[in-house]
Amino acid sequence: MSEPDPPPSGYTDEGVPTFEHVRETIERRSATAAGYEELVAESPEGRDRAEREADHAAAAREKLEAIRRSVRGED
Repeated sequence: MSEPDPPPSGYTDEGVPTFEHVRETIERRSATAAGYEELVAESPEGRDRAEREADHAAAAREKLEAIRRSVRGED
């Protein structure tokens, strides 16, 4: 009978990922996502999206302020 294959690097003998392996995976994915967001933000579509989001946020702030004035009886 042959011996079982050793677990892949970053895993325990039971096949559970080590803390270090999990941390490295999270950091790698986070860096990839951050890089992707940076690339998207620099594209014309990304700038258009950012402008639409800013317009939406401004409209939401204006609406909230109108609601607050209404509740206070200022309208």
